[in-house]
Amino acid sequence: MAMPARLVPLLDQFDFARQRLTDRMAGPVVDSGNGTDVAVGPMTDAEYLWEPGPDCWSVRRRTDGPGPRATVLTGVGDWGRDATPAPHPTPPPFTTIAWRLSHLSELLALRADHTNGGHTLTRDDYAVSGDVATAVAAFDTAAGAWRNALLSADDAALDTVGHSTYPHGSDPEDPFLETVWWVNQELLHHGAEIALLRDLYRLQHPEAWKG
Repeated sequence: MAMPARLVPLLDQFDFARQRLTDRMAGPVVDSGNGTDVAVGPMTDAEYLWEPGPDCWSVRRRTDGPGPRATVLTGVGDWGRDATPAPHPTPPPFTTIAWRLSHLSELLALRADHTNGGHTLTRDDYAVSGDVATAVAAFDTAAGAWRNALLSADDAALDTVGHSTYPHGSDPEDPFLETVWWVNQELLHHGAEIALLRDLYRLQHPEAWKG
């Protein structure tokens, strides 16, 4: 099946953002944005779970219970991600790299399932990672699943309202092309947040960073 021309630039953007975030987390270098490699050390578990201020939301051992202003730990397994049913706390809690990466990976995995998978996965089915190595691998798996979902879409699918039935967004009401654009936006902005938190951690803990 030939790739729809409208999808080509969005897929290219997704691939670039995915690789850039992966490199930013794992090293040894990351593209600075102009093709120049910048040295970056691999993220540690301490950095992954770092709370730069009070009352952060993060991922936590289920036996420890949810964090401040959270009422549940979403996901399955020994770890969960801080959350609460709507209405959400105001102002929103500051979230750790672990929280943001878990949220992004879950989003990709569930959207993939609700596009060309079983259309059954929920947040309660997603395994939350308590260490950085598992989390980065989970991101790669989820991003790969979403990419496969994109490759399965033809022009008719891009125009189909509700082609992705992902239940936690507007996907069931939107043409699939809008969902593809939105997922890229999620990857770009959460990737930038994770990169900034890495920079802040390096400033606070220069002894722990090896570029």
